[in-house]
Amino acid sequence: MYSSISRTVVKRLLLLSLLFFSQGIYAQENTQVNDKNQRTTKLPADSDCVKANNANKVKTDDIGWMEKLHSTVSDSVFQSAVWFDNFFIDENSEQESPKTTARIRLGWEPKARDLGEFDTRFRIKVKLPHLKDKVDLILSDDDDLDQSYLPLESVNAKPNNENDHFSAAVRITHSKSSNRRIESRIGISGGDIFVRAKHERRLNWSENHSFKIEPSVYYFLDDGLGAKLLMEYDYQIDKTSQLRVNYSVRGSNSFSGIRWKHGFYRLKQLQQNAASIMALQVEGERNGENGFVIDKYTLSYRYRFSAVKEWLFFEIEPFVEWPEEENYTTTPGLALRVEGYFSKGY
Repeated sequence: MYSSISRTVVKRLLLLSLLFFSQGIYAQENTQVNDKNQRTTKLPADSDCVKANNANKVKTDDIGWMEKLHSTVSDSVFQSAVWFDNFFIDENSEQESPKTTARIRLGWEPKARDLGEFDTRFRIKVKLPHLKDKVDLILSDDDDLDQSYLPLESVNAKPNNENDHFSAAVRITHSKSSNRRIESRIGISGGDIFVRAKHERRLNWSENHSFKIEPSVYYFLDDGLGAKLLMEYDYQIDKTSQLRVNYSVRGSNSFSGIRWKHGFYRLKQLQQNAASIMALQVEGERNGENGFVIDKYTLSYRYRFSAVKEWLFFEIEPFVEWPEEENYTTTPGLALRVEGYFSKGY
């Protein structure tokens, strides 16, 4: 079990390292060309070079290694976006900068009878201005392409196996407003080519109530046709508290019956940089080979806060599970996570 987990973690980290390293070389080559052009134009005196180097050294020391890491990742993702967006630029149009965001998360989620549950996830999104900001490029292994997800689900949202669920997709936004969105995607996920269309509609009333309905249909080359319906109700208790109830149901050619999932949440903003979520989730299936079955109950409390840097987040989430495969035996656990956000162009 530990070897399979290690292989998955190493593959994901190598993929990220290759992306950042290759684009770092690209950025470095451009910088060297620019520096060469500047030197041919004007050769500064030796004293000016010494002063400049000393100033740069002071600035570097002040930034610190964490800020240098954040800057390196942000620049690497941004250079990738510029390279990709240049394929769609019109010769007569002006150069525009794309908008990029990246999220990298590392976690350890030990629980009774399974202390080796490690979690590494990343998500990179690129908004391409030369396609009128209607097309996004998304690279991820933490994506709602997994139709079993609920929006606020965190603990054990993915099955523990050796498969790499890396996905690359182009998202096209056909229509977007404050309460409506129609989009489609085409790409590859887990080695399977797919297309998906989704319509999201939100209704608000009385300033405290909100309801969202989100039907989607998708087709995977190997798994076949599938569909999902997500419904969500929000009640705003006050400025810092909210109750949320959601329900999803889905079917696919890849499995028999209908799979469903309920979620009940209380969201609370504790401070400007801290929040909590108390959650109860129930999932199961009906009309399948075993009839109506409840697969698992999950009760959790997630505390999330920002510390050290404004782009760095930490999570502590104790939880208790009652899985059907273990005869609903009480299974406590604790999730510890650290997550970094990187963005440029906004």
